[in-house]
Amino acid sequence: MNIRHAAGLPILAMACAMAVALTGTGPAALASTRHTDTAASGVTWSAAAQPMTARRPFGAACSAVPRTGKGSFTGMAADPVATAASHNPALSTLVAAVKKAGLVDTLNGADGITVFAPTNQAFAKIPKMTLAKVLADKKMLTSILTYHVVAGRKTPDDLRRGRFTTLQGSTVATRGSGTAYAVNNARVVCGDVATRNATVYIIDTVLMPKK
Repeated sequence: MNIRHAAGLPILAMACAMAVALTGTGPAALASTRHTDTAASGVTWSAAAQPMTARRPFGAACSAVPRTGKGSFTGMAADPVATAASHNPALSTLVAAVKKAGLVDTLNGADGITVFAPTNQAFAKIPKMTLAKVLADKKMLTSILTYHVVAGRKTPDDLRRGRFTTLQGSTVATRGSGTAYAVNNARVVCGDVATRNATVYIIDTVLMPKK
């Protein structure tokens, strides 16, 4: 398919202003390590369940996350990633795209994933005509969104010098240390955010697959 915010943006894991459209799956689906979303172009995703150890999110953007409620770190940890993300409006473009591609169930149903979640500002870097074209092409949109998801809950240590195969099929490269990390050409602005089934790293640039 766990936040705080960058430069005054509220931030969350993966998805946003369409809470009414993002409904979590039941315990049985969340317990499964294999999920097929026929609505999302038949995407099949398998991931080994990995328990989340207690860590504190990091990054300048994390400071805007509410201390209490559904949008707090504690609140987000109780919900699957797409549902958790829907409680924060800073990722509304991402959430709308996830819904349009039919990936809500894929993200909510996966067990043990990492999501690199672009902010609204990240999408704003894309020319409007190009973004409109992508949003209108479900195959292309699905390819881009699934390129932001990798199997397993990745820790900051994993990201120090990593290369991971994405749900889309190609790889992303990560690097960094301390509280400064990058994913390809994107900077992590709030990282290591826990949701019930995923670890989220909020990024400032949309990742583009090479194939």
